[in-house]
Amino acid sequence: MNPSRPTVTRIADIVAKQLEQRILEGSLKPGDRLPAERALALELNVSRPSLREAIHKLVSKGLLVTKHGGGTVVTDRLEASFAEPWQDLLKEHPLLHSDMLEFRHILEGQAALLATERATDADMKRMQAIFEALEVAYEREDLQACVAHDVAFHQAIAEATHNVLIGHVTASLMRVMHDHVSSNLVRLHRSSTQWNRIREQHRNIWEAIQQRRPQDSLLAAREHIDLVSHSMQETIRVQDREDAALRRLGDAA
Repeated sequence: MNPSRPTVTRIADIVAKQLEQRILEGSLKPGDRLPAERALALELNVSRPSLREAIHKLVSKGLLVTKHGGGTVVTDRLEASFAEPWQDLLKEHPLLHSDMLEFRHILEGQAALLATERATDADMKRMQAIFEALEVAYEREDLQACVAHDVAFHQAIAEATHNVLIGHVTASLMRVMHDHVSSNLVRLHRSSTQWNRIREQHRNIWEAIQQRRPQDSLLAAREHIDLVSHSMQETIRVQDREDAALRRLGDAA
């Protein structure tokens, strides 16, 4: 055997690392299906046996799952491993919400600053497309679309930092807080002043990033999280009062 020629196993290691990098950077997201084997092997310029072995390695790591008749899909392991225990803990310990929001304040402010400094032209185009979709959702007062595009907007900013930990931690955090984000937007929608304010804050964040003003994007992101934090805490208090009232009603029945 020619020692300078890579073995199938060695090639598989290289391909596995390439696919793993795509998962880490977010170009392959949870739920995404890998291209057909022939097409992916051609794209990566490797043999199909090498590709199969690479996929098997990532399946063993829990990053991919092969579904019978459904191809190979990216798992949510990187996000779920963080999110799942915290979702239960937040339900059982409401005081953790303030800690989570404080962490968001730190994380998303820094993410906006780094995205402003590091975003590529492709990142800018992606953020602009998501921001424009968010604007349409606000204009139509489509709450479900607002939640989806709101989460996507903040995730796009996180990924534009080109820091894989910020990208995945942000995705995990939004997953943990998804229900609260949804109920919070419903509450904000009841006040036209608050609704317009949160819409304006998203615009301020995007304009600061687009115009490459790092400190302004940091401040805009933190101002946004401050409003979200205040509103979300009030939403939790309202829910607690409603739950208490229902318990009293049940006791009286």
